[in-house]
Amino acid sequence: MGVPEYRGAMQHVERSARIPASPEKVFDFVSDLDRLPDWQSGIVSADLTSNGPIGVGSTALVMRRLMGQSIRAPLTIVEYDPPRRLVIDGEVSGVRASAVLELAEADGGATDLSFAMDISASGMTRFMEPMIAGAAGADIDQSLRTLVDCFSDDPPGPGSS
Repeated sequence: MGVPEYRGAMQHVERSARIPASPEKVFDFVSDLDRLPDWQSGIVSADLTSNGPIGVGSTALVMRRLMGQSIRAPLTIVEYDPPRRLVIDGEVSGVRASAVLELAEADGGATDLSFAMDISASGMTRFMEPMIAGAAGADIDQSLRTLVDCFSDDPPGPGSS
């Protein structure tokens, strides 16, 4: 069986929110792959599978719920530019997704966070791209609400769980 052939990003979903914490605090939190279940909707567990500090090449294996299905998905950090940009790629069952988080300092020490997802599928899964994008949009909306809540009361600090 050959390598799946992708046609590039076919679906793009993007949302944004203002997070009541500095870009450094937000970046530290969202780039910690072990903490993905704490804020990213649909992820029920995440296990860091690489050694060393988090950065380009760091990997994790996540279990996520998507459209009623449990899916194990490997993730890889492909861009790591603290505290401005984080890109995490994953591929499972003929669907490739790239999550792009861009952070910018906002008034009052807050962070404007843009969370985008580019989704492409190969072969027989191409027809599912719009459904997957719709589910991803709902997950991003919930994830951003969770992030706002996480930092609204007692912002997570380094090493907190």
